[in-house]
Amino acid sequence: MYTLKDLSYQKKLRSKDELIKHMGSFKLDMKLSVGIWYFTPGGGRFHPPYIRRKDIKERLKMAEEFAAYGITGIEAHYPDEVNFENLDLYKDLEKKSNIKLVAVPFSHHYHTEFEFGSLSNPDPKVRKKAIKMTSEGLKLVKESQANCAICWPGIEGYTYSLGTVFNWMWNDFEDAMAQAMDEQPGVRVAIEPKPYEPANNNIYRTTAEGILAAQRIEKKLKNSQNHKSLKQGQCLVGLNPEIGHVRMGYEDAAGAYALVCMEGRLAHVHLNSQPLGNYDQDLNVGVVEWQQAEAMLYALKMAGYNEYFGIDINPERMPVKKAIQINSKVLHIMNDRIENLPHKKLIEAYLDPSFHRGDIELILAEAMRK
Repeated sequence: MYTLKDLSYQKKLRSKDELIKHMGSFKLDMKLSVGIWYFTPGGGRFHPPYIRRKDIKERLKMAEEFAAYGITGIEAHYPDEVNFENLDLYKDLEKKSNIKLVAVPFSHHYHTEFEFGSLSNPDPKVRKKAIKMTSEGLKLVKESQANCAICWPGIEGYTYSLGTVFNWMWNDFEDAMAQAMDEQPGVRVAIEPKPYEPANNNIYRTTAEGILAAQRIEKKLKNSQNHKSLKQGQCLVGLNPEIGHVRMGYEDAAGAYALVCMEGRLAHVHLNSQPLGNYDQDLNVGVVEWQQAEAMLYALKMAGYNEYFGIDINPERMPVKKAIQINSKVLHIMNDRIENLPHKKLIEAYLDPSFHRGDIELILAEAMRK
């Protein structure tokens, strides 16, 4: 039987003493997952792939080796990378290496029939096809016992602000998602906002827009099982924020992730690094803006986050095995570093800034020496 994990723990607002106690007793559990799509990167606009593409069997064979770096989860797009015909291959991977399928993004962005959008497409015939793919993907989440589906609406959006009927665009997408979720009730979907690419302007550009969409979709659900889950305080539409997308939109990573936790909607996270406001680069965690990643992890520690950490990278110029080794090591280093921070001093400095002028800067400077 498929069961939803309760995310409401993320919303807890602690008192000073409670937070100090929590920060001293809770450590982030680095449950790491990887995305099968970047095992053999496929090139880009300006060059062909640098290495030979491998099929799903070959890539899952590669995944067996990643358990050595603490990887316990894998993610794959429905239907192009995981489907009902090859799901047994993922179950075999779990038996061999304890790496299980934990998240299932949809492949809408990849299919040519969705050139002008999938769930938000103005053509109802195209939307119908997109709903079918979404519903089937949710069914696979149930069958595989994955934690959630992921909806990265990269192909949804617009080119021209003038002439775009925004309320139709949002309404079509959210009606379509709600219909698919009602066809497969009891499955959580995590929306992944992004400012742009591949659509010139994505449908949900910021974290706040993703949260608003999640709220509206839940209000549109009609299935009695979904209503029951919502009444029990379950989140059915969560978010999967990615550091790269957050920084493309000039958002602060710690604040963005904390905002999702405040809503009890942080179903999954994607981690990498990204130059502020630049095109989507999917660099290894910490290569740029190390402090953004550490601050984000510290915010998740405050919230007691206990879901998966997805590594979402594009290792074009290094073996994927090496890249995963690096990202796993860096995340564990960051986790150890934030554990060693003087939590009580930081909390007291926040609560009484006039008496602790510059103290946080000194604390961070001392942390750089460790």
